Amino acid sequence: MDHTHIVKRKGHTEEYDERKVYASSYAAVLNVHETQKVAEDIAGKVSKDISIWIGDNKEVSSNQIFQEVTKSLAKYNKDASFMYNTHRDVS
Repeated sequence: MDHTHIVKRKGHTEEYDERKVYASSYAAVLNVHETQKVAEDIAGKVSKDISIWIGDNKEVSSNQIFQEVTKSLAKYNKDASFMYNTHRDVS
């Protein structure tokens, strides 16, 4: 089965990992003082949204995923979306 590859900011690629989207969404929701249950629910919805958005694409950029996660989070929790968008790891 073909997998989607993510083009990272420094140009290398890695296989798409839905768990990373889930974990970053979960952390953003917790950071706005929601319960673990709420964070789990929203992170699950966001990771599903992103998997649907990626679809059959063979390659997407990490920046595209970042933007889509921000949009998806905004549907469920605007504060978490803001937190995710403004506290991006810039390493």
